[in-house]
Amino acid sequence: MAALDERLVGITPAMREGSGMVRFAQEYPERYFDVGIAEQHAVTFAAGLSCEGMKPVVAIYSTFLQRAYDQLIHDVAIQNLPVVFALDRAGLVGADGATHNGAFDLACLRCIPNLTLMAPADENECRQMLYTAFRLGTPAAVRYPRGTGPGVDIRKEMQALPIGKGELRRRGARIAILAFGSMLKPAFEAAEELGATVANMRFVKPLDETLVKQLALEHELLVTVEEGSVMGGAGSAVAECLAAADLTRPILHLGLPDRFVDHGDTGLLLAEVGLDKPGLLAAIRSRLAT
Repeated sequence: MAALDERLVGITPAMREGSGMVRFAQEYPERYFDVGIAEQHAVTFAAGLSCEGMKPVVAIYSTFLQRAYDQLIHDVAIQNLPVVFALDRAGLVGADGATHNGAFDLACLRCIPNLTLMAPADENECRQMLYTAFRLGTPAAVRYPRGTGPGVDIRKEMQALPIGKGELRRRGARIAILAFGSMLKPAFEAAEELGATVANMRFVKPLDETLVKQLALEHELLVTVEEGSVMGGAGSAVAECLAAADLTRPILHLGLPDRFVDHGDTGLLLAEVGLDKPGLLAAIRSRLAT
């Protein structure tokens, strides 16, 4: 994207290596800015550059954007500026522990007007969503987990995704699993054993309300799965959508619990909070038994 548009600038608050900005810094040093551990300044700086016609991309850990919440609202969102937030370390991060877990971004960001919020399911979708966000012309955030993706093929050409549209990835019966971001893989694995429908929701805001209502009408149980706080997160957006449409359906919300998750191997931590295949199966089967 930087090669195609000279207005693109990269900003990071001392997270060049962690956010994968080394190559960008080397190839475009005049368009790379490391502001040090000053998250508020990073966001306000991006807003100022945007006002002057630049297209800033702020590469920042999910948990550290919390420090610049006021600047995000007042300096970017109110002015509806085209700033892209690349939110690394969304969800559980493992060894860095509770201070670095990106547990709250979905709940914090989806309530902000003018902001588009995306959650890619794999590395290719992440790439396409960053391109989508860059072309949008309004504030946008793409949240993705630490480390590698599930290993899908990367499509070389960039293509913007339709805003606010999810996709059906598996058709089943009785149960519909609405997976947000990194939870698509375990959701799909569980669905194959349950014979359930799976939707890759892609967008937390705007939510694909048409798809949500379709799934509610066609299934007996909806299950929302997210690697973020259950309280106020993507599942809450689904429940709000159904309530507004006066659609009553049983909903099971699965995500990070109302406590701080400490250090550990990421896979083990996901298993501990029930966000792997066995955990999803156990929760869904328990709900069906009631």
